[in-house]
Amino acid sequence: MGHIAQAAVLPAFGHARRNSVLSALVSGSPKKLRILGKRYGVSRLCGYDQADELFASGEVDAVYIALPNDQHKEWTVRAARAGLHVLCEKPMAVTARDCEQMIRATDAAGVKLMIAYRLHFEPTNLRAAELARTRKLGSLRYFSSDFSMQVRPGNVRLKRAKGGGPLYDIGVYCINAARYTLSEEPVQVWASATNSRDPRFREVDETVTAVMRFKDERIASFTCSFGAADRSTFTVVGTRGRITLDPAYEYAQGLSSKLVIGEREQSKQTGKLDQFAAELLYFSDCILRDREPEPSGAEGLADVRIVEAMQKSISSGRWVSVSIPEPKHRPTLKQAAARPPVPREPALVDVESSSQ
Repeated sequence: MGHIAQAAVLPAFGHARRNSVLSALVSGSPKKLRILGKRYGVSRLCGYDQADELFASGEVDAVYIALPNDQHKEWTVRAARAGLHVLCEKPMAVTARDCEQMIRATDAAGVKLMIAYRLHFEPTNLRAAELARTRKLGSLRYFSSDFSMQVRPGNVRLKRAKGGGPLYDIGVYCINAARYTLSEEPVQVWASATNSRDPRFREVDETVTAVMRFKDERIASFTCSFGAADRSTFTVVGTRGRITLDPAYEYAQGLSSKLVIGEREQSKQTGKLDQFAAELLYFSDCILRDREPEPSGAEGLADVRIVEAMQKSISSGRWVSVSIPEPKHRPTLKQAAARPPVPREPALVDVESSSQ
């Protein structure tokens, strides 16, 4: 019941009533359980020590996991062994090995595993990917992105043991966007990290700049930072034109795009949408219709493999080769869903936003 769960996911159930019911809450905080259970009309409330009993009770069909990154594997495996479908926040896990164990556990149990890439259902991002794929920009040449924020001191994202740091937390958005707009997998990566003297960054990097090289000589580069002003943008450039999203990755505001082909410019704005309700609706449909989700566990594994390679590059200063299988499916406009926004962020219970 951290920030993302309270600010976005719990209220999203109000826009996902067609196929999704919020049936239980799990938290280590009795106060959170009491207040949030009353707010959302949920009577089944339990702590983590009672979660296995809940999982075996038959009262729930699926779980949403928004725990710190280092706990994703444990709770995915526990839910899968109880026969529950899993929607797990990104990054999927801290290591590729953990991701592989999550995939094996859900496959063995015959349950669905979906990674919470909410932008795979967001119209502005999907239109950009569609434009890139249809060659309206010409032959694609490069992708560039910036994603930064000022993270509050003491936030879990600043703890190395919890899988924190800007590369895991927000760099994964840039990696994933490059992959779905260029419709390719990188073959080599390079990365470099910097730290100022800010005491927030004793355990994790402050800023990371990374480059991904693709087999046809396309390049994707990005910078992500926990110590810079808010920035959320990407650009895809081809031989005939370019498209820029600014902001590109946000959920608390509308997104904007600017398409430039030759001397022609076209700007488009998408008002604020409930991206999390779209995600819940899609996930439940996959369960009810017995379809493999996109984004699957394989999608989450691909990004974590790339992050691990970038960490090796930061340590060695060298390019690192990666081998990412071509995915069965990439996100398309068919997945786009526009649900009305949550009117305002609900009052938070014993939790703060990660950003200052």
